Amino acid sequence: MVSFAIAKFLLTPVFLPAYIGPGAGISFIGSFFGLIIAFGLLFVSLLTWPIRMLLMWLRRRRVGLKSQAKRVVVVGLDGLDPGRVRRLMAEGRLPHLKQLAERGTFTNLATTLPPISPVAWSSFQTGVNPGKHNIFDFLNRNLRTYLPELSSTRIVEGASGWRNWVGLGGGSIRMLRKSQQFWKILGEFGVFSTILRVPITFPPERFFGLSLSAMCTPDLRGTQGSFTLFSTDPDECRETTGGLRILVEKVGQRIEAVLPGPPRSSATGPNEYRTRLLITILPGQNAIELRVGRERVRLRLQHDSQWVRVEFRDGWFTRVSGICRFRVESLQPHFRLYVSPIHLDPERPAMPISHPSYYSLYLGKLHDAFATLGLAEDTWALNAGAITEAAFLDQAWAIHDERERMFFDALRRMQRGLTVCVFDAPDRIQHMFYRHDVADHPANAGRDVTRYAQVIDQMYERMDDLVGRTAKELDDKAVLVVLSDHGFCDFSRGVNLNAWLREHGYLVTQQDGATGDYLKGVDWSKTRAYAFGLSGIYLNQQGRESQGIVAPSDAAALRAEIISRLTGLPDRERGRIAIKRVYDTHQTYRGPYAANGPDLVVGYERGYRASWENAVGRCDGPVILDNTRFWSGDHCVDPELVPGVLFCNRSLKSSRAASILDLAPTILELFGVPAPSYFDGESLLPKVPAAPDKTASIPATTAAPEPIEAAP
Repeated sequence: MVSFAIAKFLLTPVFLPAYIGPGAGISFIGSFFGLIIAFGLLFVSLLTWPIRMLLMWLRRRRVGLKSQAKRVVVVGLDGLDPGRVRRLMAEGRLPHLKQLAERGTFTNLATTLPPISPVAWSSFQTGVNPGKHNIFDFLNRNLRTYLPELSSTRIVEGASGWRNWVGLGGGSIRMLRKSQQFWKILGEFGVFSTILRVPITFPPERFFGLSLSAMCTPDLRGTQGSFTLFSTDPDECRETTGGLRILVEKVGQRIEAVLPGPPRSSATGPNEYRTRLLITILPGQNAIELRVGRERVRLRLQHDSQWVRVEFRDGWFTRVSGICRFRVESLQPHFRLYVSPIHLDPERPAMPISHPSYYSLYLGKLHDAFATLGLAEDTWALNAGAITEAAFLDQAWAIHDERERMFFDALRRMQRGLTVCVFDAPDRIQHMFYRHDVADHPANAGRDVTRYAQVIDQMYERMDDLVGRTAKELDDKAVLVVLSDHGFCDFSRGVNLNAWLREHGYLVTQQDGATGDYLKGVDWSKTRAYAFGLSGIYLNQQGRESQGIVAPSDAAALRAEIISRLTGLPDRERGRIAIKRVYDTHQTYRGPYAANGPDLVVGYERGYRASWENAVGRCDGPVILDNTRFWSGDHCVDPELVPGVLFCNRSLKSSRAASILDLAPTILELFGVPAPSYFDGESLLPKVPAAPDKTASIPATTAAPEPIEAAP
């Protein structure tokens, strides 16, 4: 059942496209103990509910709040691009979004610096810039070792001894995002919220409402998503990034295999927990029968299984379960069986994924098993050739359908308060299929460019249908907001910033010249700057980095020098500009955590992004090179090039362009809750003119602000 105990995470980086997560040693707990804990918390929650409601009612009454809406629904469509939206609306293919624009508001939505999902969604939920919420990228660097760490969470080791043995050791996962979520502020004034899969909500935080975590929720192995591929082809079973390739032997029509699970903390025995698979090929039926534990699954060729529960045991009282999907990619000439990352079981999560903890259990019972991994769509399996584009689409839409079921159930049960749900399919599908929109994309070489030529446009039509069905569930008094955190563009060429820094003398390698991932081989005694993550450059500063050499008094001049030389970086092979602008974050970030971010953020031109080599901290090879992977679209460019979208069924007005930071104060004002003074965003609601001062000789007047945008 539910486990609240987390043992320490072993910081073993696992590289995924734009994601690196820690390995994990997970504390096991029996179902009996978890069941007692879950129902105990439910009982306490029900027992204290009337008291909490009374206190919140008294607070609202004392403050004298007057709300403009009793119900607000926010639909997040990650990565929806305003340029494509306008084109498809003009073609009549997005009727529901067009109706929203005509009756209410449609505008570009300024994103964050950098325009990366964890940064942007953190600003959405807190109303502040990265300098106040402390999320600057997917990754942070360890100042002592220069190795990558997940930017949003930190693992705190718990107790040892018998309490740890039964899974109650007190270990915890600490959220590194700072500032308050606006729905927590709403809860303090008695407004209930249901928050579904908003990025950077893991681990779940306490507030007056329900939540299911999203981005950066790990899989059962403690990574940000690692697939398994069983194959009878020895050439295919080489070591690979992002997943495991395991060689199996076919004996007659049977194959026996072992599926690795979470890491073991014990010094004896195998490195990870394991469970056995027994596979029987069914001749002439293009199918197999799969046995795993008590589960028996019949699986047709190139069809996904339903979620299958897999259990990992260690003796009588220690066990943990996860869920995964299986897919037979081929039977001849070689057998290939793909296993998705092993997701945390929503009914028996090995670490907390919802608030309250029993909410994931409720969803699992109501809707059956569902994806819990932060990056649930297995982009790396497609990048690595473990699955096909067809398999990826099947998986992405199956996960989307799960999200829809939860969302519409929440809509029908929530007649008051706030409901927020973020849908990831737009982002994931554009990442993996953008090459079909670009005729000369390097990833098209030797690949089919006709079968999925319309897949992105068709996805936008499907999102439009989702918006239409959502609007039908709401009455005229409800406020509907549809937004994206950023737009999208082509990613044809990669820039290795570390190679550029090395070429220009800012980064120096050791004398033997041997380099590797994660800045291996860098001579820190001579290095003044290094790149990290998807857009950041850091100075190797004295008193900050463990081997820093740049004096704080020299830092500003060095930043200005790098900006001058890197801005407008030419791609001579293509005759284009690769870097539009380089930002000095000491001038752009504000707040108590601004110093934790990169010193410089690179704003790439369309078509460019940090290369895959840069993302894993390599400093060898060319500065600019082709991107030949399926991951062919991106948004890690200059934020001015990839704004998001904002739709609302009400007319919004503002004295400036709308920003993703403005949603938090806007929704607070809709419920009559005052926005905190530290917010960077402003409410987008029309300002009510102040009543004239009858004692003044000249009446006061207030000019009405300009509308954001009428219908396109």
